[in-house]
Amino acid sequence: MIDVVALGELLIDFTCVSADADGYPAMQAHPGGAPANFLAALSKFGVSTAFLGKVGADTFGDLLLSTLKQAGIETRGTLQAKDVFTTLAFVTLDEKGDRAFSFARKPGADTCLTFEELDLSLIDEAKVFHFGTLSLTDEPARDATVRAVACAKEKGKLITCDPNLREPLWDDLQQAKQQMLWSLEQADVIKISEEEVQFLFCLDAEAGAAHILEEFDVQLVFVTCGEKGCYYLNKRSGGFVPALRGIETVDTTGAGDIFFGSALSQILRQPCAPEDLSDAQLREITCFACASAGLSTTRAGGISSVPDYERVMGVL
Repeated sequence: MIDVVALGELLIDFTCVSADADGYPAMQAHPGGAPANFLAALSKFGVSTAFLGKVGADTFGDLLLSTLKQAGIETRGTLQAKDVFTTLAFVTLDEKGDRAFSFARKPGADTCLTFEELDLSLIDEAKVFHFGTLSLTDEPARDATVRAVACAKEKGKLITCDPNLREPLWDDLQQAKQQMLWSLEQADVIKISEEEVQFLFCLDAEAGAAHILEEFDVQLVFVTCGEKGCYYLNKRSGGFVPALRGIETVDTTGAGDIFFGSALSQILRQPCAPEDLSDAQLREITCFACASAGLSTTRAGGISSVPDYERVMGVL
């Protein structure tokens, strides 16, 4: 039985570790992709997971499939294409560890996934279906995502969504806004960053959380604020949890994904629906997720940086 299935991008993050005298970066490769990072956190904390997506039939694709298996993520819904390469993301970091992205994805294998290639039995098995917005940038992956979401909703699955904004991947930011808003309309539980709230609604994080809960048919929303912390809100309660303090941040890549996967791992342990969680339950869930995400920033990469449960509980 699968608890959570996610559809989307699986790629290699090349992170800058140093630069030469002319400014050219030396890069270190890490497995990544928002849905994969999300699943890695869930798997780390005892949740059964599966991935729906496509990589290239190349060295990086082989490595990524191996990484998913090592992380305990079911890969029978992950395809390898011979005609396109695995997507590559190049991540440069500022002095705070914050990221800027460049992509080799014209096309990348993840954008070439078709609905007909999806193993729908994984959606049938799962309790939760998760998607992001990077699979909505290009066809045929956009069609595959839209139809997969419809299948999951028809089958009564809990829908979770992370409306990631990566501006270099969109030809038109208005289209990005439309697709992100569409994703909010589909979801029961949402994790969104304060920058994405500002982009969509010109609101701050707290007001954005309230706006999403009021305007969209969602049960629970998290608005992450990076090194500051996270707002949480459902119809019963809301509040703010500060980020983990006293850590040395190396790389923030995947921290938001790991926050969401960590939060969902704790939500699934509760005896009630996300909309019925009390303030005490939500605060405990958000504290756990903030600690997990914070600890993940002390290591480079996404999938490879998810901390152990014992380490999270240790800092809590």
